[in-house]
Amino acid sequence: MATYTEQVGNKLNDLLEKNYDAEKGYAKAAENTEHSGLRTFFNRKSQERRTFGHDLKSEIRSFGQEVDKGGSFTGSAHRTWMDVKALFSADNEESMLEEAIRGEKASVNEYEEVLQESTLPSSTKSILESQKNQIQSDLSNVKSLENLR
Repeated sequence: MATYTEQVGNKLNDLLEKNYDAEKGYAKAAENTEHSGLRTFFNRKSQERRTFGHDLKSEIRSFGQEVDKGGSFTGSAHRTWMDVKALFSADNEESMLEEAIRGEKASVNEYEEVLQESTLPSSTKSILESQKNQIQSDLSNVKSLENLR
């Protein structure tokens, strides 16, 4: 049976922190759009990332690891950037969606990196695969929101 190493615990906490950041970023994006379909998408993604975070916290704790709290400085800077872009961009809704897509693609890569760990327990691997697959599915379906005009 695979076991947690300190390195795996750190990587999972990094994913957890990025989910906190994504949750807050999507909530902020939902506040900054008037497009109802986009607001619904951003709110759903925020809730999804909250759920992902809870699942990751439970998994980390179940293996006796410490859970990091809060979001990262990079995430805070990213949300601030989205606020500024929303205020000054003529196509702010499209810009926010493009930034969300970019962030989701980065998330898929981060999940894939952690999934390469050979010491991941099967329960952790299952959670990470499920979360990554949901992000990829949403990326495939987001095309319907790309043409906002």
